[in-house]
Amino acid sequence: MRRTAGAVAVAAALPAAGQTAPAPLTATTMRPLGETGLACTLLGMGTGVKAGGGHSALTRKGEQAALELLEYAYAQGLTYFDLSDSYGSHPLMRQVLQGPVDRDKVILLTKTQSQEPALIRADIERFRKELDTDRIDIVLLHCLTKPDWPERLAGCLDVLADAKAKGVIRAHGVSCHNVEALKRAADSDWVDVILARINPFGIKMDGPPEEVAPVLQKAHATGKGVLGMKIVGEGQCRDKVPQSLKYVMGLGCVDAMPIGFLAPGEVDSAIRHVREVGAV
Repeated sequence: MRRTAGAVAVAAALPAAGQTAPAPLTATTMRPLGETGLACTLLGMGTGVKAGGGHSALTRKGEQAALELLEYAYAQGLTYFDLSDSYGSHPLMRQVLQGPVDRDKVILLTKTQSQEPALIRADIERFRKELDTDRIDIVLLHCLTKPDWPERLAGCLDVLADAKAKGVIRAHGVSCHNVEALKRAADSDWVDVILARINPFGIKMDGPPEEVAPVLQKAHATGKGVLGMKIVGEGQCRDKVPQSLKYVMGLGCVDAMPIGFLAPGEVDSAIRHVREVGAV
């Protein structure tokens, strides 16, 4: 199995004689998402801070401010946009895609909380219309909290697999809010991509880091794309971003990290921190 760039993220060892040292990681380093065939920047633009019911801290900033922030993230080189039906971010993304954001240069990930096959099928079509795109790169079953999800949602998995086979979506997977559900995802052949909560402080996570990290490493070792969220604990460890980035990047299994930015300065700060950690 191929080894992704994450395996050398912040390796302390010097390269062997005759080998070229890997290029330092930056926020805009392009990263393969496991074996999905997709790639995006190490740092992504999250849109789900304090989100639910079609709203988030981003949408509450007002439309113009939100659009400007999405455009700013793209202008700084970020190509991964983490969306969700429940965040209300599809209409915003549609507008920036009609402006300066080149659809062919970005990865759009979105999520559905529906748990019936017919609803999943309808969601995919609605999402495509809301985003005004013929394909969605990644669709996740959102916020899984029970370990029996592979059996209970088998019909939903079939719908997403069919959509992938038809080219309507390019990859499917899950976001988990329960460590036992996450373990099932790591073992599932159906899962292409996992979005998981990870930071060294255990804040807003599914379990302690020492329990979650080996699950993500196992998932990555089997070719799954692994995306790390809650890097700053939804703002609770905002003053410890370098420590969190060093930990997550050092795990060697997290391909990309969406962070929910609410101001251009936060984008700039995260880019700087990633550059500093990646250069070590």
